[in-house]
This record gives sequence, structure tokens and C-alpha cells, in this order.
Amino acid sequence: MSTAVRFHDQHVEGTGSSFRDEVIAGLGLPRKRLSPKYFYDRRGSRLFETICRQPEYYLTRTEEGILAEAAEEIAAIVGPESLLVELGSGASRKVRLLLEAMRPRRYLGIDISRDFLLESTRRLAADYPWLEVHAAWADFSRRLHLPPGIEGRRVVAFFPGSSIGNFTPAEAEAFLSRLRRALPPGSGVLIGVDLVKDARILEAAYNDAAGVTAAFNLNLLERICRELGATIEVADFRHRAFFAAPASRIEMHLVSRCRQTILLDGHRFAFDRDETLHTENSCKYSVAGFQALAERAGYRSRAVWQDAEALFSVHYLSSDPFIA
Repeated sequence: MSTAVRFHDQHVEGTGSSFRDEVIAGLGLPRKRLSPKYFYDRRGSRLFETICRQPEYYLTRTEEGILAEAAEEIAAIVGPESLLVELGSGASRKVRLLLEAMRPRRYLGIDISRDFLLESTRRLAADYPWLEVHAAWADFSRRLHLPPGIEGRRVVAFFPGSSIGNFTPAEAEAFLSRLRRALPPGSGVLIGVDLVKDARILEAAYNDAAGVTAAFNLNLLERICRELGATIEVADFRHRAFFAAPASRIEMHLVSRCRQTILLDGHRFAFDRDETLHTENSCKYSVAGFQALAERAGYRSRAVWQDAEALFSVHYLSSDPFIA
């Protein structure tokens, strides 16, 4: 089989004018905020991969450990000749554990960062010549549809890294409902979900000593300067991440160190000292709480795996027509 990647350009919203429009709208809010999906340009994607290697960031290594132990069981649930769809493929490291156990017929990586997506899927195609590899440049947070001609005996969407936590619970429920409607009946979802735990562990994970998460957060401002021509004194902002217990989530903000103004396309956005730009949420769940959310979205819990310390969980969900 050819090791070439079959590329599907689904016209990402969030580039060009849409990115500009959302930045202008977000900075114009009384409580300024931007979507975390805009972290992931080429530099942001590489910074995130470095975050995943930091000692404080337990999420990646814990999820990888769970997947390594559960891979054969997952493969038995899914069965052969499947289509594995990875949402937010990034460096596609975790999915290799599944590819080797499941031996799916086809793989489709979907990501908003075009260059990073192509790099990672080309590596997969080279390393797994038996696998038909597809890449879709798309913003799956808004809509998702499978490219024509891609199918498998069963479709499984893989959504690792607790990225579901970037949505509020209401948004997560709506996202899962859209995903269920976008995939064929009987499809499965394998999803990583971070669990509620001691706030000190959570806050350390998003405030690593090496400052990589801070650089990742600040890169959002640098991207706005690079791509949109905004005038921003990036050094006049600092990273802040904390656990907001009432909402059960980590919040990431960029905090203005002084009174200042951002200029973009004739717009002026004033910041007071200590005013923040809210850049990310990362919601944390109990196992039962997430299962209830998934049920409201039209899924049933087929299996759940956790590490020994109950830091992280991986869930296999199926839509109602599924029969094991």
C-alpha cells in the first residue's frame, strides 16, 4: 500500500478573516476571552508537545499508561477492519498504541494545525505501510463530517488528552451530540477524561517549573501579532493558571502587568493593570459525572479504565444501536 497521506482540506474556520474576527470579538467582550483552539499554530503545537514531557504534567504519561494496558481489550471491543478517527491528532503518539493493537483498515487524523497535522500523519504513513492514512485539516469543534469514500466496518473516534475539558460541561454535551450525529450508527468514541484531584497536583501541571506552559499561553499573543499585525507588548502580560473549585476546572489567563492598549485593524482594546484575557478552561470530572454527561449526549458507557492513583480515565462510549 502507498505510504502517501490522503489529504482532505475541509477549509478550517479560524484562519484568515475568521481568526481576525474572533480575536476582535473576544477582545471586545467585557470579560476578554479567546478560544484555546487558537493556541495551535506550528509553534504552539510544538510547545504543547514539550508541555507533555514536563514532570508536572501527569496527563500524557498517565493516559499513555492506561492505553498501553487497555489496548488489547479496546481492540477486542472494536473488532477488525475499523476506521480510527483521531480528533486533534497532534504528534499522534498515543494512537500508535491503538494502531498496533487494533490494526484498523484506515486512519483519519483531524487537526486545526495544518502543518503539524501533515508532519505527524506522514510519519504514521511511513511507519505503518499497511495502514491507509488520511489527514483532514478541519475545526472539529464546530462541525465534523467524514470525507467521502472513507469507511470501515466500525468507526471509532479517538479524542485523547482530556481535550473534552476545554469545553464547559454544556458545550461538551453539545459536542458529543454533534459527534454522534456526524458518525455512522453504532460508532464508538474512545475519550480521555481528566479526573478531579488535589488542587496542588492540578495547578502544578499547568504551571510547570520550566515555564513551557507560560510560553504556550503567551504564544497566543505572539501569533496574533505575527498573523494579524496587531500591536501588542507581549512582555507586559504574564501567565496565570489556577483551579476554580466551584466550576471544577483549571482556568488559564493572560494577566496584564500594567495599563496598556492592544491595537488591531483600527480597534483599540484597553487593559487595566491585572485585567485578564481568559484563554482556556480545562474541566475535571468524576467518572460517574462524565458518564452521566455522555448519556445525556446519547451515548452509553461500554468500558472505563483508570490508573492506580485515579488521576485520569479513558472511556469507551457507544451510540445506542451498538451491539457488542
